[in-house]
Amino acid sequence: MRIEVAFALPSRQKIYTLEVEEGITAREAVALAPLAQDFPDEDFSERKLGIFGKAVPDKQVLREGDRVEIYRELIADPKAVRKKRAAEGKRMKKGGGELPDKAAGAD
Repeated sequence: MRIEVAFALPSRQKIYTLEVEEGITAREAVALAPLAQDFPDEDFSERKLGIFGKAVPDKQVLREGDRVEIYRELIADPKAVRKKRAAEGKRMKKGGGELPDKAAGAD
């Protein structure tokens, strides 16, 4: 059966198309892809995996046409970033005084 293994860095990405036996797992597919040739400085042994954007366990059995995605570590936690932005927005709104439109038309 035909599957794909995908990995991306901010500057480039690579998708490998592989012909594999039925019953192969996501982690086994990653081991078969020639990732080390294109990304020699990366360690793929502990990376989290997904199929079409959904996280899966290493032992997930693949189906025809699946694309195994190898995820990179997050630089920043998205929840923490949203929480910080929300807190900053609330602070900005709290002591702002009147808006320019209201001040110009007030009499």
